[in-house]
Amino acid sequence: MNRGGHAVVRALFATPAAALGTILLVSILLLAAFGSTFSPYDPTEVTGVPFSRPTQEHWLGTNDIGQDIFSEILWGARVSIMIGLIAAGAAITVGTLVGVVASFSGGWLDSLLMRIADVVLTIPFLPLAVVLAAFLGPSLWNTATVIAVVIWARPARIIRSQGMTIRSLTFVEAAVALGGKKTHLLIRHILPGVLPLALSQFILATSSSILTEASLAFLGLGDPIQKSWGTILFYAQARGAFLSGAWPWWVLPPGLLISATVLGFVLVGRSLEEILMPQLRQHGGNGG
Repeated sequence: MNRGGHAVVRALFATPAAALGTILLVSILLLAAFGSTFSPYDPTEVTGVPFSRPTQEHWLGTNDIGQDIFSEILWGARVSIMIGLIAAGAAITVGTLVGVVASFSGGWLDSLLMRIADVVLTIPFLPLAVVLAAFLGPSLWNTATVIAVVIWARPARIIRSQGMTIRSLTFVEAAVALGGKKTHLLIRHILPGVLPLALSQFILATSSSILTEASLAFLGLGDPIQKSWGTILFYAQARGAFLSGAWPWWVLPPGLLISATVLGFVLVGRSLEEILMPQLRQHGGNGG
């Protein structure tokens, strides 16, 4: 690891908030990557009595048809995190391209792209996602697509603001005045300047994606076949977890994991903003 990498790692543990976020994030990613390996049962198989309380055989009891809830949660981690990363990656790719092009081109193209972003930002976030998810139908890819469609606009505006700052630097303006090729300037100056900010926005977008997937799944708009933390909550609510008294081991664990995951991504994302883009401490990162 180079000196810059060591500096970032040290900075991620420099404050209590950053350290907590890093520990949470690493733990959740390890759970998503390897959790299913330690699953005691196949989460789709009936392995016990329905609504069984936690025992040595079933650490978090069983659901309404006798499936092991602990195994469901371990397998669900991979699905929830995967959707979050895919949706955030697509959103940040689009947002970065839109923000870079808008900041460098200016004029009517900048105005057009930002008006489109404004329209997306104006529409209430969750209702838009619900309408799109209901229209496209339940599947993992459709869920990821819906999330990307509704969250790309904010990163696009933030990255555009940073791109405009780089575009106004003296040496960049001089290169433009001397007839430098736009593609070269974009690749040589604008993109490297916004990539650190794009990284922090990707991490923050992942937290939004995971929370949105859980919300859509809880409303019955996720893929009912796939085990995710959101679908676990959906089935728990729909099949009597609260009436049967099973909610402490059926609802709380996935709910707490979703909260911890979102918190970890947010704390790390905010910390990376300050580490990679120190000027955001003074000027803020939400410029338009």
